[in-house]
Amino acid sequence: MSTRCSLLASVASLALLAPLAMAQAPDDTVRVGDRVLLRVEPGLTDSARQQSDTLAVTPGPALLLPGVGELSLAGVRRVEIEPYLTRQLARFLKNPEVHARVLVRLSILGEVARPGFYAVPADAAVSDAIMAAGGPTRDSKMGSARIERDAVQLWSGSQLQNAIARGLTVDQMRLRSGDCVIVPRRHDAATTAQVLGILLTLPAAIYGLTRLF
Repeated sequence: MSTRCSLLASVASLALLAPLAMAQAPDDTVRVGDRVLLRVEPGLTDSARQQSDTLAVTPGPALLLPGVGELSLAGVRRVEIEPYLTRQLARFLKNPEVHARVLVRLSILGEVARPGFYAVPADAAVSDAIMAAGGPTRDSKMGSARIERDAVQLWSGSQLQNAIARGLTVDQMRLRSGDCVIVPRRHDAATTAQVLGILLTLPAAIYGLTRLF
């Protein structure tokens, strides 16, 4: 009887944990606001020429391809964009060679050398996005950096510093197009120097950040 009760208790616990697990699952599907860096051989409009372009994800979400039309991206995970588009384009082209990456548009603001908007590959480390913006300035306080979405903090403090040190990617941190990385002005020079050292020792793919290969 006790074994049966234990089993029922375990099932009940799993049922309670299921919604929480779903809520915590990374939301890594392609969204409106993302861009897709796409190269197709042969080209979509010219069989003798390869085509490479960066295309905006339109409402749906969907991708509008020349000579093909609109392809739905509903429910497509960012990491699955290449095999998905390969299958779809095989309906229109013979043995297409497709290379694709999803780019997530992030704002990198505050005490960085070149603040602005950056299209960052979903599989790139967040530290690469910061370094693509020129990296922290001498007046930055990386220890107080934060990531916001609609003025709500997603990552900050030691949690963000640990994520950067571990080299977590945009996908792993569940970031979306429109999210904002904010690096404030420093108050603690020692903390800034320490975190800057971590950034510089990470393998950064600055050159060709938005290239396919």
